[in-house]
Amino acid sequence: MNVDFEVALQNLEKNGYLDVELDPSLDLFAEVERMKKEKNAVVLAHYYQEPDIQDIADYIGDSLGLAQNAAKTDADMIVFCGVHFMSETAKILNPSKKVILPDLNAGCSLSDSCPPPLFKAFKEKHPDHLVISYINCSAGIKALSDIICTSSNAKLIVESLPLDQKIIFAPDKNLGAYINKTTGRNMVLWNGACMVHEIFSREKLTKLKLRHPDAKVIAHPECEEAVLELADFIGSTTQLLKYSETNKANSFIVATEAGILHQMQINSPNKTFIPAPPDNACACNDCPHMKRNTLEKVYLAMKYEKPEILMDEALRIAAKKPIDRMLELSKQFGLGG
Repeated sequence: MNVDFEVALQNLEKNGYLDVELDPSLDLFAEVERMKKEKNAVVLAHYYQEPDIQDIADYIGDSLGLAQNAAKTDADMIVFCGVHFMSETAKILNPSKKVILPDLNAGCSLSDSCPPPLFKAFKEKHPDHLVISYINCSAGIKALSDIICTSSNAKLIVESLPLDQKIIFAPDKNLGAYINKTTGRNMVLWNGACMVHEIFSREKLTKLKLRHPDAKVIAHPECEEAVLELADFIGSTTQLLKYSETNKANSFIVATEAGILHQMQINSPNKTFIPAPPDNACACNDCPHMKRNTLEKVYLAMKYEKPEILMDEALRIAAKKPIDRMLELSKQFGLGG
């Protein structure tokens, strides 16, 4: 074992990611491309990743698209540039493949807001309810669920069930409330939320609209209702991206994590994209967990093939069933990834 690898492993144990001093002249973009071929690796990245990572990814998408691509990849190694629950989903769908997450500390405030033991007790209080869980949750929550959904397919999945079917929706209360409102259902909601999507300020957004009267406000359904009420269009990250491409407007105020603006600008270079203002001193809304991944960490993760996502097989099998159900339904609905 060389010294660099020993140092890297020590840092992995301490910090949750590999960290060694890199040669500043190293072309990380070229090195990542080289290792993709040598190791038969695929890089999957969420829209909320930093631009450099999006630029080296083989596939960029939202939770549904990433799950679909993870399910069908023939790569030997999946380098998942997102947060922990996303890499867990890739491992659930690919038990024989090596799944790497550049930083193990890339968590999710929404997922953390729903601990499996507490949710299990909550579920037991509603024994006649079917459980639909948003994919932004841990493998433990997936294993307690009947169907997984994403913001792309949640409404369709709920509407596919009988009107008299009682439902628990977890863990996002804002997405659940939005689905209740748009479907007329009365799902029981777990009280969880995303820290990024809850921080948008209705007051500041209203003032921003006054300064940009021709701009369309587009928002993710994880936002609070007060923000969604100001939106011209509500949808998943992929749906927001497509709307910004096809709508005739020249400017858009975007109420979701600011990473998506990179793809919006690439796809519509002549349009203007303005991040919706948060209720704090920051210029825009960045998910601190998503942004833990960096190009340097991706390079090191690919080189050493660590940190690796490992999972108990019984948990994996239990968590896979509701994901499979979601993928089947999405196929029926014609939602591609």
